[in-house]
Amino acid sequence: MRAERRRETRYPFIAMAEIVDEKEHARTSSRISDLSLHGCYVEMLNPFPAGTNVMIEIYTETESVETQATVAFFEAKQGMGLQFRELPQYYSDVLNRWLTQAKDRKAN
Repeated sequence: MRAERRRETRYPFIAMAEIVDEKEHARTSSRISDLSLHGCYVEMLNPFPAGTNVMIEIYTETESVETQATVAFFEAKQGMGLQFRELPQYYSDVLNRWLTQAKDRKAN
C-alpha cells in the first residue's frame, strides 16, 4: 500500500478531461474521479508513466480549468494521479468553486 503524500484532501468530482503529453504531443480523452487544490485522479486504461509532464483541461458543462501537471503515480489499466504545476489565477478561482461544491456535496 502506498503512503499518503497528498497535501490536500481530494474530493469526489466527476468531470471530463483532455490530457496532452507535453513531450510526445499525444492527446487522450478521459474522466476525472477526484479533485484537490493541488491535483486530481484521472481514470484511463493506459496512464502515462510517473514523471511525465502533461497539459490537462478539465471541463464541466459550464466551466473548464487548464493547467500543466506532472504524473505523480500511475496504476496500470486504472489511472494516474496528477500534481498540478502553475495554475493561472482565473483557473484557480474556478478550481476553488468546484472544490467548494464538492465539499458541500460530501457534507450532505
